[in-house]
Amino acid sequence: MTRVVGVDLARLAALVGMFAAHLISPADPRGPGGVDALFQVVAGRSSALFALLAGVGIALASRGAAADPAGHRLRLVVRSGLVALVGLALGGLPSGLAVILAFYGVLFLCALPVLTWRARSLAVLALAWGLASPVVSLLLRRLVGAPGKIVPSLPDLAHPGELGLELLLTGYYPVLTWATYLFAGMAVGRLDLRRATAGPRLALTGAWLATLALATSALLTSAPGVRSALLADQGLATGDWAQLDTQLRRGLHGTHPAGSGWWLGVWSPHSGSVVDLAHTTGCALLVLGLALWLVRLVPALPWRVLAGAGAMTLTLYSTHVVVLASPFGARGEVALLVHTVLALVVGAAFAAVPTRGPLEAMVSATTRLVPLPVPAASRPD
Repeated sequence: MTRVVGVDLARLAALVGMFAAHLISPADPRGPGGVDALFQVVAGRSSALFALLAGVGIALASRGAAADPAGHRLRLVVRSGLVALVGLALGGLPSGLAVILAFYGVLFLCALPVLTWRARSLAVLALAWGLASPVVSLLLRRLVGAPGKIVPSLPDLAHPGELGLELLLTGYYPVLTWATYLFAGMAVGRLDLRRATAGPRLALTGAWLATLALATSALLTSAPGVRSALLADQGLATGDWAQLDTQLRRGLHGTHPAGSGWWLGVWSPHSGSVVDLAHTTGCALLVLGLALWLVRLVPALPWRVLAGAGAMTLTLYSTHVVVLASPFGARGEVALLVHTVLALVVGAAFAAVPTRGPLEAMVSATTRLVPLPVPAASRPD
């Protein structure tokens, strides 16, 4: 598979955004609603971009899947297991992060039934899933209650029921709703991303979707009846909207409360509402479109080196978690600068050689143990 450098640039943006979400304190009296402005920009949007780009990557890697669907699916299962195991190992470290990789690995499995689908079918699936899965999540969570959040780790394998519930429904990145990003990314990955119009079209579509979602949320939450229902769900008085607004700006923890159905139309990072999925999908499409556009507009720059960190996000994200779990795990603006600069430098160095990141190389080498048929044109006479 030939790399699409614009996709790596978007992955770099997602990685740095996740660094910022982890390292910047949300509380800031000078920020809008008492929440740091940079945190509000990156919270929820960066991890959604990360997930959507996973779908893009799966689509790009499986373009020959029609010739051997079983082989490609088996490779994806192997890749899923490896990423999930890395996530479970990192989840046991005292990093203070809700490590995404175990959820991410399970998310890959959602691509198995649709691995050979075309862009239009995948886009329709993403739209339907984004509308229906939050409703299903709301109804199911009313039945199971609200179990305490965990960061999935290797010891949790001894409790598969609780772990499965966390990964699929109640966790920080529940696969039930997050499959929306995967399907949307796969639809994008089925397009010709090297066309001159690909970047602008994705950017405009994403901007429209993100704006429409925010406008819908603003309209709903301006209604007194809706506000009263949301406040009552949180045990707050009618005049406490500013308090709830601050909480919504900081974000929820993967799911919104399972009381009022109005939550489905409220924007808040990591809330899993219909509006949240629509807005963050739109933002992800906007960033990817701009990245593809920028690479085409300024072809003279060494984008493959500059965006090298985006080609090894598994290694760099994992290193970021390990550092935060160590005595050197400082937070704040200086730490964000250090993590970002080191990621750019390391990524550029690996891209200049060129070679894969260590974890990317391990995953690639292991998945390639699953044989695929050689295309007819490539077979020896």
